[in-house]
Amino acid sequence: MFREQIEAKIRAAFDPIHLEVIDESYRHNVPAGSESHFKVIMVSERFAGERILNRHRALYAVLSEELAGPVHALALHTYTLKEWASLQNAVPASPPCRGAGLMA
Repeated sequence: MFREQIEAKIRAAFDPIHLEVIDESYRHNVPAGSESHFKVIMVSERFAGERILNRHRALYAVLSEELAGPVHALALHTYTLKEWASLQNAVPASPPCRGAGLMA
């Protein structure tokens, strides 16, 4: 539900070349079925010349409603097409949650 909502808002605001919204809640100390932790991988030419901080601020502004409510964390990976190509379409893995496995 929230994953689809996040994806729709990002697509409408940025018209990305590539977008992945991954629910990583299962890796965190949250009840089963929670949608609270997401990884966003986005490639957009809108980011050309923009610093990473400004890219993230733009995403936070679009997703302010979700962040004020059920979404606890966003891991943002924002790239131009050239940056994405230089990474060979690979994104760093998310670090393990310190509290992973504590909730049953």
